[in-house]
Amino acid sequence: MPESAEEVYARVVAAVGPDGRLPMPPTGGWDNFPWAVADGAMAPRVLPPPSEEPPRHGEGDGPCASCEGFDPAHVVWEDERWVLTHTGAPTGLPLVLLLHTREHLDYGDLDDDQASEMGRISNRLVRIMEHLPHVARVHANRYGDGAAHFHLWFFARTEGLTGVIGSTALEWDAILPPGPEDVWRADLHTVATKLANWGGNARA
Repeated sequence: MPESAEEVYARVVAAVGPDGRLPMPPTGGWDNFPWAVADGAMAPRVLPPPSEEPPRHGEGDGPCASCEGFDPAHVVWEDERWVLTHTGAPTGLPLVLLLHTREHLDYGDLDDDQASEMGRISNRLVRIMEHLPHVARVHANRYGDGAAHFHLWFFARTEGLTGVIGSTALEWDAILPPGPEDVWRADLHTVATKLANWGGNARA
């Protein structure tokens, strides 16, 4: 069962105190991070001039880690066409999962049957995750700028932790200290077994 908002908050306070600040996540050093401190205030970074699009993993003749095979230790659920994985360790948010195609496809390459199947799996997954205790909502996100192989992110956020809400919940996932591993693994097992009720195999 995911931690309550009070339990998450207590872990943060234990780490940095009631008025303390958690460390800046690695995203703060990314070239595309949009904020900087200027003249003592937070401001948008200067926009760089246009340049060539960077190559994505698995694009063209480049190697594709997904096509090379998913790490079995990261697989939550799978069938013959889809694989659901976790990120390898507990996260700041209760659960962060990724749904991948087995076939090397980008989002726009899905045919109507594949797109319909993706929608059904996504809907079931969101329902399962949102019915876990202390999970308020699940955000589903697709970016695609890093890898050409289709993958859809699912971020579950903690109910009642209202400082972690909306689009910034994704940023907080990288800021909040990870939760207990036994709780995380139990939640993965719940998601896997419930999703398997519609087919496929639970692996977590």
